[in-house]
Amino acid sequence: MLMNSTIHPSSLPRPKLRYRKLGYLAVEILETFVLIVVMYSLVNLLTARFVVEGSSMFPTFETGQYIIVSRLNYLLNEPQRGDIVVFHFPNGPQDDYIKRLIGLPGDVVEIRETLVYVNGDQLQENYINEPCSPNMCRDGRWELAENQYFLMGDNRNHSSDSRSFGAVDRQFIVGEAVLRYFPLSEFGIITDIGYTANTPADNLSQP
Repeated sequence: MLMNSTIHPSSLPRPKLRYRKLGYLAVEILETFVLIVVMYSLVNLLTARFVVEGSSMFPTFETGQYIIVSRLNYLLNEPQRGDIVVFHFPNGPQDDYIKRLIGLPGDVVEIRETLVYVNGDQLQENYINEPCSPNMCRDGRWELAENQYFLMGDNRNHSSDSRSFGAVDRQFIVGEAVLRYFPLSEFGIITDIGYTANTPADNLSQP
């Protein structure tokens, strides 16, 4: 004959708390370390950090400023006019330059009487440091092929750029400057500083 019996919860043995063993803690530390390494590697893969040297981009950037460059931007999208770009110097890829993107593949870039024209439209360049001198901005014409970009410094009278070494192939472009993080007083997001393009027919003239 079977009899029903009820066991009161208070009569059940209680689970005992145990201190984590040293081995378990070591595994947690190792997992955390691996996660940090993976995240650090991913950040380095998608971004790069640079220190500005020289005055070629003054007043937009000054010597000693630290910037973060996004490689991801140009993995997802193509470079755009007005972008501030970091690229490997074509004649010495171990050196990196920072310039403003003026011309895209297929564009015709001209300098006429020290003024810059793209596809026949004059750029009203509010971002440049000072008017370019006739000696530094000599008349010229550049027709950009596929995957070529025309890059110029904002400090035109003190910049070595596509006027001297020609258009830059896409393969040399590292990424877009997106953040200035030092000095802290200059901390901020970089969003095509000083550049505003009119929308009709992709006109480059500025108000």
